[in-house]
Amino acid sequence: MKDGVYMIPAVHWERRLFDSLIPLPDGTSYNAYLVEGSEKTALIDTVDPMKAEFLMEQLKDVKRLDYIVANHAEQDHSGCISLVLEKYPEAKVFATPKAKPMLMDLLLIPEDKIITVEDGETLSLGDKTLRFIHAPWVHWPETMFTYLEEDKILFTCDFLGSHLATSEMYATDECRVYEAAKRYYSEIMMPFRTSIQKNLDKLKDLTIDIIAPSHGPAYNKPEFIINAYHSWVFDEPGNIAVIPFVSMHGSVKKMVEHLEGALKERGVIVKPFDLTVTDLGQLAMALVDAATVVIGTPAVLAGAHPDAIYATYLANALRPKAKFISIIGSYSWGSKAIDQLSGLLANLKAEVIPPVFIKGFPKEADFKALENLAETIAQKHRENNLK
Repeated sequence: MKDGVYMIPAVHWERRLFDSLIPLPDGTSYNAYLVEGSEKTALIDTVDPMKAEFLMEQLKDVKRLDYIVANHAEQDHSGCISLVLEKYPEAKVFATPKAKPMLMDLLLIPEDKIITVEDGETLSLGDKTLRFIHAPWVHWPETMFTYLEEDKILFTCDFLGSHLATSEMYATDECRVYEAAKRYYSEIMMPFRTSIQKNLDKLKDLTIDIIAPSHGPAYNKPEFIINAYHSWVFDEPGNIAVIPFVSMHGSVKKMVEHLEGALKERGVIVKPFDLTVTDLGQLAMALVDAATVVIGTPAVLAGAHPDAIYATYLANALRPKAKFISIIGSYSWGSKAIDQLSGLLANLKAEVIPPVFIKGFPKEADFKALENLAETIAQKHRENNLK
């Protein structure tokens, strides 16, 4: 990357699921970084244990390693620290005070191997200096960044990264990287938006030539990813309504189609997602920019459909910037779906627009109620100057 600074990317081309939860349509990578100073050598983060053999092969000609920097205790970055310590028993691990017990608990690293660092503390490698910048809740409580002062490289671990398998060191295909980074933000970082706002501010006073995350390519045009994050984190939501829905016998689908048309007539951008076939990562990305979320569900055993419950739980967990929320649906003999779904939305600081829940297939009065809902949404978007 620069003289004495090397990226060690373990590319996981074939991986398709992360944390037994998050789809990886583009695979991923785990980036470690080797920094060789005139007196000391440091390894910044490691890789997922599934790629341990690759990391150790890349380190085979490194005669001495003095320091291992653990920016984040999660195992896809810290999981090979014990293995590296076996090869370099003289090395010490540098981490935040909150990371120390995590590394001991998760990886059984001996306490005397870990040195804690305070926010702003520096570590000299001779002609290179590492500065540690605490970044709590991005996205765990112990996270930090490491800034290489002389070379102006910021190592951000998970922050500003992307689940993207690529052989390129830098983000050259910006359209592809933007989508991967937005998916990563929406699925992993969005719940910590307010913490991210504070930690983005910490970057203002740094001169940065390269941003080096631990997933996906690095950025030799740092403004590309910083500007994207500023938009996702700070900007007002757009004039967009997202409609995640399930339909069992066509009633809810008909309602969604009518609501979609009524919203379009009123100038609102609509993004419907049939939850039986939806890539939940695409839904998460849509939630980043949406001002309104309307959940559609039929009644199943007097409650909401399980897919609608999961989508509601997901939206609540991700905490998007949505300002308004509503529910539409259909039942046959009775339903507690509205109360059930409403109870799952406590984290959304959104105004609840009265739902439209009907009996059976939609009739003329039901279509009129959906048009009224569309008018209410459009009016609220206009009142808030959403574009």
